[in-house]
Amino acid sequence: MSTGKLWGGRFTQTGAHWVDEFGASISFDQELAHEDIQGSLAHVKMLKKTAILPAANADQIVAGLNKLATKLEQGELKFTVENEDIHLNLEKLLTDEIGPVAGKLHTARSRNDQVATDFHLYVKNRIPEVIAELKHLQTVIVSLAEENVETIMPGYTHMQHAQPISYAHYLLAYFEMFQRDVERFEFNMKHTNVSPLGAAALAGTTFPIDRQFSADELGFDDVYHNSLDAVSDRDFALEFLSNASILMMHVSRFCEEIILWCTYEFNYLELSDQFSTGSSIMPQKKNPDMAELIRGKSGRVFGDLIGLLTVMKSLPLAYNKDMQEDKEGVFDTVKTILPSIKIFTEMLRTAHIHKEKMADATTNDFSNATELADYLASKGIPFRQAHEIVGKLVLQGLQTGTTLQNIPLSEYKKISPLIEEDIYHDLESKVAVERRNSLGGTGFSQIRENLKRAKELIK
Repeated sequence: MSTGKLWGGRFTQTGAHWVDEFGASISFDQELAHEDIQGSLAHVKMLKKTAILPAANADQIVAGLNKLATKLEQGELKFTVENEDIHLNLEKLLTDEIGPVAGKLHTARSRNDQVATDFHLYVKNRIPEVIAELKHLQTVIVSLAEENVETIMPGYTHMQHAQPISYAHYLLAYFEMFQRDVERFEFNMKHTNVSPLGAAALAGTTFPIDRQFSADELGFDDVYHNSLDAVSDRDFALEFLSNASILMMHVSRFCEEIILWCTYEFNYLELSDQFSTGSSIMPQKKNPDMAELIRGKSGRVFGDLIGLLTVMKSLPLAYNKDMQEDKEGVFDTVKTILPSIKIFTEMLRTAHIHKEKMADATTNDFSNATELADYLASKGIPFRQAHEIVGKLVLQGLQTGTTLQNIPLSEYKKISPLIEEDIYHDLESKVAVERRNSLGGTGFSQIRENLKRAKELIK
């Protein structure tokens, strides 16, 4: 007695409905419906080209698949748990559309290479979207940097004032991180843009298929050269999740600093109202909720990566049902990172910069201590000795409330008679920043050179 399953020929019983529900993946893999139809069209065209299927049958299947694609776009397709996954659901719908000839579509194909192909197509189609959003973010960063080359702020190490820097230099640090993110996704495309179609279940097929033809139809650059590998690995998806995790780590760090800069204690930035919320009890509050939420969402992306690594770590070759768990994390990551980057970009673009507050923070501190040590070294005092002298002056200044630029020249002369009035010029924050023109430094001319480079990279 038939079980009613498309694969049920050797079975006399099937699981209870709740067992079917547990084993089914249609609740989430319907996300692959577009890619599944795309893959099936390429496959049937290949079957026609190689004369594995008569042209009339192939054309009938193509017409049916195109009808399903139209209905999918219009939201008219209904999927059921009884048909388990997106592949069997679409095959059932195709059969309803064109009759038993639909069963010929699966000639020389397995669900194993079918799902691998769908998944490759899904990631291949999403990587350009991620790169485009990153490029937009980089464009905003460059625009802000151009406007703030001479905006001075404290640079930090250990969250302590270190040396004054340009706000543009700070922004361009993240530009560079995002550029490496772009390059990682571009490299990810090399491993994603490979066709598993034609690997069949695990060993290839006896039919005279043309894998390169179907790969070309789908826009793949290459085919898998080992059928076991084609159906059993998901390293392209792991690479995508890894890249997404690194990206979200970068965005999360940026958000963390924005949250700090928006506090009363720093007050370097103020976010637009559209990216902030209030308190239900405290009327004065303006909370950087979108920055906090993006920072928090990094955790779920990291979890998606760890989840798939854990699924894959002990699987024997080739396909195993465990691999049904490979998709939800990727879908979740795509739906997390794209809006996160988009919202972050607009949040950054519309933020108000308190330039005077930033600059003031570098005038009443000791972040110019290195400038004084360098000045003394330029007068012939060994740097280690100069470092110790400045350290003692800082300690004295902290005890007396005197900054380095407020120490009288007569006191400096006691250190070295070679010290002149120009020491006060060198201690100015803006001068300290402007003079740091070593390659990659925060000097204004270096920043302007890096802005040219950044614009070229965005292109």
